[in-house]
Amino acid sequence: MKSRGTQPGGFNLVEALVATMILSSAVLTLGAISTNALSSTRLHRHYEAAASLLDRQLSLIDYMGIDEFIQAGQTEGLVEEGEPAFRWSVTTEYQGTDNLYLVALTVTWLEGNRPYSVLAQTMLNGSGAVSTTDTNAGTDTGGQQTQQ
Repeated sequence: MKSRGTQPGGFNLVEALVATMILSSAVLTLGAISTNALSSTRLHRHYEAAASLLDRQLSLIDYMGIDEFIQAGQTEGLVEEGEPAFRWSVTTEYQGTDNLYLVALTVTWLEGNRPYSVLAQTMLNGSGAVSTTDTNAGTDTGGQQTQQ
């Protein structure tokens, strides 16, 4: 006759606790990764909105002309289109030659209690002090030069 030995029929308490701790740490890690990904996505959306505001402001300055923009005198503003309020400011610096201006546009906002900003710099050509003359003053309807 053979005697039957005891064979383990399952897990003991220590093995069950270790397996539970490994599983719970894996779930917590996945939760932390997804939370970090969501907050990064929101921050990237704010960077995109700031870059879009930069593009709009630089397009407006280019459309107006740098000389007219400087004369208008509005070099900062506040845009409250979405969740964070974006504050923009423009600094211009005359470069001394060829009516060239260095234009620096900064957009800042708060995410929680932490400030973020985006800076863009470009060079724009102003019109300068060139006098404008009427080009049709010296021609008649036939396109010929008239004597004055």
